[in-house]
Amino acid sequence: MKKTVLAYSGGLDTTFCALHLTKDLGYEVHAVLINTGGFSGSELQEIEARANGLGVASFTVLDVTKTYYEEVLKYLVFGNVLKNATYPLSVSAERILQAKTLAEYAKKIGAKSVAHGSTGAGNDQVRFDMIFQTIVPDIEIITPIRDLKLSREEEITYLKKHGVSMNFEKAKYSINKGIWGTSVGGKETLTSNQTLPEEAWPTQVSKSGSEEVVIGFEKGEIKSVNGQAYSNPVDAILKVQELAAPYGIGRDIHVGDTIIGIKGRVGFEAAAPIIIIKSHQLLEKHTLTKWQTFWKNQLSEFYGNHLHEGHYLDPVMRNMEAFLESTQEFVSGSVKVILHPYRFQLVGIESSHDLMASKFGSYGEMNKGYTGEDVKGFTRILGNQTAIFHQVNHHEED
Repeated sequence: MKKTVLAYSGGLDTTFCALHLTKDLGYEVHAVLINTGGFSGSELQEIEARANGLGVASFTVLDVTKTYYEEVLKYLVFGNVLKNATYPLSVSAERILQAKTLAEYAKKIGAKSVAHGSTGAGNDQVRFDMIFQTIVPDIEIITPIRDLKLSREEEITYLKKHGVSMNFEKAKYSINKGIWGTSVGGKETLTSNQTLPEEAWPTQVSKSGSEEVVIGFEKGEIKSVNGQAYSNPVDAILKVQELAAPYGIGRDIHVGDTIIGIKGRVGFEAAAPIIIIKSHQLLEKHTLTKWQTFWKNQLSEFYGNHLHEGHYLDPVMRNMEAFLESTQEFVSGSVKVILHPYRFQLVGIESSHDLMASKFGSYGEMNKGYTGEDVKGFTRILGNQTAIFHQVNHHEED
């Protein structure tokens, strides 16, 4: 039998692929779930049982959560990366590592092909294919959903016909869950004027009132929550998610330009990523110089867009990561955040590297590092060229 490795999550698309590849095309399917922090132990057991019921040759879970943080997520925090100032790249970031891990696993077991459940309309097809053609260029790429041009309704009909049991009502929404957020796609996101119904959001709102959270950073990395230190930043991220998600914080719908040139719309909930990025950004406002911030903003936007479009293996990404990391030397301190239903408030920061240190003066009140006469001379020199320009050109107009 032909051996193929399938990127398997247990959702509608990959369930269809597993059955179709095994039953209709005669492949020896090795289903691989690449866990980026989005699955509980009980969920993994349920997914494994479903995979085995579909007749796959093997089911494997590869937990890459720590690698995901070290190779991708920490740079998204360093760069305060939010696509279109909204989306923390919840899915696009994890797809890169999933594709890379799957390609390496395919080489390990000697598979002649790899398969994924991407459609022909979205970004994931490009991300997976680009990584595969770079790491395993001689392996065939199989994409049943894309090639057969299937709708979710047609997939459901096929699975029901073959006696597959799953929550088909829930399957009407495409849900991708990871440590850096959960995306939700459905009929409402295919329009321009509708939002997702309450029941479509993976985390229901169960908290009311307000709650204070203090997030500690060391050299740009999250290291503590409410005074509790974490040696592994992943655990700190999960703690922020645990505290904030029940407030309904981090819900939004992202609209952007897809890699293939059409507009795309997707719902997402990402309480921890949004709070961490905004907290980190506030700390940077206090600890970075003006020009550090300026150049970091330029590179961060490019880095986020390049990652979003699947160019993770481009060597320029390693160059930019080195720059981003070098800017974090003094980004240490704590940020106080207050959580409310559907929103959060950044209160302020404490840091020994705070450039607002009072010994140098207070903005709008007094200064201790220069005199009023110094400012007069500085202003005359600073605006000298602009003044000359207007004097010369005003004279010519007369």
